[in-house]
Amino acid sequence: MSDRGQDIHGEVTFVTGLVDPPARVLDAGCGTGRIGVRLDELGYDVVGVDVDDTMLDVARAEAPGLDWRPGDLASFDLGVRFDLVLLAGNILPLLEPGTLAAVGARLAAHVVPGGLVVCGFGLDAAHLPAGCPVTPLADVHAALGAAGLVPLARFAGWDRGPFEESDGYVVTVHAPAEGRVG
Repeated sequence: MSDRGQDIHGEVTFVTGLVDPPARVLDAGCGTGRIGVRLDELGYDVVGVDVDDTMLDVARAEAPGLDWRPGDLASFDLGVRFDLVLLAGNILPLLEPGTLAAVGARLAAHVVPGGLVVCGFGLDAAHLPAGCPVTPLADVHAALGAAGLVPLARFAGWDRGPFEESDGYVVTVHAPAEGRVG
């Protein structure tokens, strides 16, 4: 991608347009840590959480000084809140069936009042890993809404392109309803 002049850190660029360092960022479903490592390099206070120990081992090898924690997004409790909670890389469609509401509640519990929850995910088979079921955008909004998060914006990708209902990928931005004006 970088050889073609594309931004290989589109998710990071998106985040930097929302909060300034040293904001606390939770990389939820961090995988091998690519995004968390880059955010740390830019001065953000990053914690990564993932259910896959093998991926966390890679993240720890890449950046042993960062805070990488094992955890299931449907039940994790880090005991702290973040300025921004990020779910990139089709985390929502890859959740265990029936856990979306629980994940929404856990995300809401980890964001400060006035903070943001950002989710990027495919909406059709062309934008998802093979065999991954589609998670309808309406289901995501309902789960996050039930957890007290209100939608602020939708984009067609990490480059902030305008979202159309026919798009195959979406980046959503939600915030806690508590403390919001209007």
